[in-house]
Amino acid sequence: MRSSPAIVELSVADVQPMGVVRVTRDVQGIVELASAFYGSAALFAAVDCGLFAAVEKSGRLEDIAADTNCSIRAMRLLADACVAEGLLEKRDGIYANTCASRMALVPGGQADLTKAIRYNRDVYPAWGRLSGFVSSGRPVERPEVHLGADHDRTKSFAAAMFGRAMGIGKGVVPMLSSMQGARILDLAGGPGAYAILMCQANPGAKCVTVDLPAISSEARGYVESFGLSDRIECRAGDYHKDEFEYGGYDVVTIFGALHQESPEQISGILRRAHDALVEGGELFVLDMMTDSTHTSPRFSALFALNMALTTENGWVFSDEELKGWMRDAGFDPGATRMAPPPMPHWLVTAKRT
Repeated sequence: MRSSPAIVELSVADVQPMGVVRVTRDVQGIVELASAFYGSAALFAAVDCGLFAAVEKSGRLEDIAADTNCSIRAMRLLADACVAEGLLEKRDGIYANTCASRMALVPGGQADLTKAIRYNRDVYPAWGRLSGFVSSGRPVERPEVHLGADHDRTKSFAAAMFGRAMGIGKGVVPMLSSMQGARILDLAGGPGAYAILMCQANPGAKCVTVDLPAISSEARGYVESFGLSDRIECRAGDYHKDEFEYGGYDVVTIFGALHQESPEQISGILRRAHDALVEGGELFVLDMMTDSTHTSPRFSALFALNMALTTENGWVFSDEELKGWMRDAGFDPGATRMAPPPMPHWLVTAKRT
């Protein structure tokens, strides 16, 4: 149950033949890449201090600083940087949100990413230790930190993943087959967002989500807040070793989780999913994926590093690799489909044979 947010629109048709260089940078491009973290840091700070919500109330600098309880001088520098990054507009000294910022960066907006962006902020320090990972081959941060060992990080992580999954799920759930009355097993179900959306869209469906105890505890709170505790069971468990009810489910979903697993672990998880399904039952896997070169899409190649920094086996696999593991586990995989923007995920559906 991990993933990192980004506003990127991709196409499966964009993949390149093996050995083809897709993008090269000139000297100016190298300088811009070396400074790219400036913009990220400005975005994180602006979200943390509530800049975009304050701008929605008043575009005057003095009002923004007062509303956020920040220094006027420092807020001017931050707001101007956000203008330069295309996150705000400025006319005659008055700031305004862009259409995209109003949707994604003002809490409660139509495409609210404020909680999801905080996950990027939380892993930001790990990226500063990337050379250490390359030298040792070991993650620079223990995954247990945000999976139960650190209460505050776990709650922040769960909130970020809930916000991200709600944003993704609203586009992905309509891509799934009808599940009215279905028994659904949601492996690595995280804080329950996908289960909530699937049950809302499918009257009579019931879902069991499985995740680590600390995450399942967070999921119960979200499920209860949506009034779905009678249809969604948040089960504490471990999909690496748990055996599920044989033939007990019509649908198994694994959304945004397998990129933290080794090929051997993925094969084992898929075999357990196969055994849990009725004959002809469907498996849906949503994840970051790449083409066969592991270099395209660009975001997925970078996200592989993000996962390696914070998990023991993190990476990003290709969709063809996934389909091979599916076949080995007894599935018949279908076509790769793109999830709608803003999240760069691919969806693969397979049937239990």
